[in-house]
Amino acid sequence: MPPLIECVPNFSEGRDRPVVEALAAAITSVPAVRLLHQTMDPDHHRSVLTFAGPPDAVGEAAWRVIAKATELIDLRQHEGVHPRIGATDVVPFVPLQDTGMDECIRLARMIGQAVGTRLGIPVFLYEEAASIEARRRLEAIRKGGLKGLASRMEQDSAWSPDFGPPRLHETAGAIVIGARRPLIAFNVNLATTDLSVAKDIARSVRESNGGFPCLKAIGVPLTSRGWVQVAMNVTDHHVTPLDRAFQAVAAEATQRGVSIASSEIIGLIPRAAVTQAMAGALRLEEFDESHVLETALSTAEAQQQDQTVLGFLDAIAAPRPTPGGGSVAAYVGALAASLGMMGARLGGHRDKEQDLTHLQQRLYRLVQSDADAYGKLMEACNIPKHDPNRQQAIADALHQATEIPLEIAELSCQVCRSLHEIGRSAKPLVRSDLTVGIQMAVAAAASAIVTARENINRQRNQSIRESEAGRIARAEQNLEELKVLCYTPPPS
Repeated sequence: MPPLIECVPNFSEGRDRPVVEALAAAITSVPAVRLLHQTMDPDHHRSVLTFAGPPDAVGEAAWRVIAKATELIDLRQHEGVHPRIGATDVVPFVPLQDTGMDECIRLARMIGQAVGTRLGIPVFLYEEAASIEARRRLEAIRKGGLKGLASRMEQDSAWSPDFGPPRLHETAGAIVIGARRPLIAFNVNLATTDLSVAKDIARSVRESNGGFPCLKAIGVPLTSRGWVQVAMNVTDHHVTPLDRAFQAVAAEATQRGVSIASSEIIGLIPRAAVTQAMAGALRLEEFDESHVLETALSTAEAQQQDQTVLGFLDAIAAPRPTPGGGSVAAYVGALAASLGMMGARLGGHRDKEQDLTHLQQRLYRLVQSDADAYGKLMEACNIPKHDPNRQQAIADALHQATEIPLEIAELSCQVCRSLHEIGRSAKPLVRSDLTVGIQMAVAAAASAIVTARENINRQRNQSIRESEAGRIARAEQNLEELKVLCYTPPPS
């Protein structure tokens, strides 16, 4: 699958639809980029456009839309409830598929330099792209609005922009560009016009005031709707799920005698976050994405596509860590079993044919299982370090990521032994095929042991480590015995 990056620029324009449509057209003028979603809000006086594509194409689209916004939006005439410092206020790059944060940081710096040099707009890098830790958080850069930023730029050398002139652009202000992980913009609307209620609730739930981790919140008025709003950014839904954020706001509102009018998502949201919130709200036990019909269908379709040899080769060659060495070892072991099935059928070994058919099917299933186990390990490693569940999650994932290659090694050794037994009475026509199968089974077992040993070396749970180390040692001994059995020529 091709590498994909998401870009979610926010613009200080939410009332003039032709302007927003012109911004969208600037994005879609890059052929490889897809505009996924767009919103505009008259109270916030803000639009959010979401697009994705290959890294360089996304960078080009980001440049074009920033240039168009600079042409069309005059910040001097802007009034809205949302904090902002620029016509193009913030431009985050987010890794999606087969890309890493480094690529997003590269794009942020490349586009930032172009904007500063060619458009004369001061650019501040934030989040993962930040050059100064004090400017890592978006709210730190926006503090005090345009006047506050202009004052800091004038009086404090630490607030010189990363790119561009050391003063605000006359009509476009400044711009914040960076790289971050997926963020969910989640707003809860309160059935009251009392802004102090929304501000008090936002203060009580946000992380900076001792509330929920990975949750930012402000209170703003929605004049056109006769409500006020708790506008939130959830920066990691694994740490603070949406249902927990909603329940916290609802509880605070109830204490103040205010009801919830509605809630809304701005932009796009990962499906896993919706599933997680639903499971939390309904208190579902052991519920995950695999229970979603569309997920099961897409998984089945992907597995069907990967059944061809070419599909598997393409998947291995793709610039992502899965499927990797463990999956290859399982696939090679399954191929060795298939050669043995051929030899068993030609030689009339019905019992061996059944054994090898069973081994082939188990090894083939482990191709996907190994990839899934590595994916779970990556998920566990991405849990924030301050989460108390992180260490146990990594230990459990490493356990599974060790168990599967060990099973691959053990099954491949069984394949090797069966092939050797069939080969003793095989006809010359298939003897070389069986020898190839033995070589492949040995390679599969040895490779799987390498993967298992690598994972067990990362295991911090001592009891698991000791248990698996013994099993690895037995698999290694079994393999060495098979090598002696299979590779020692018969006496003349």
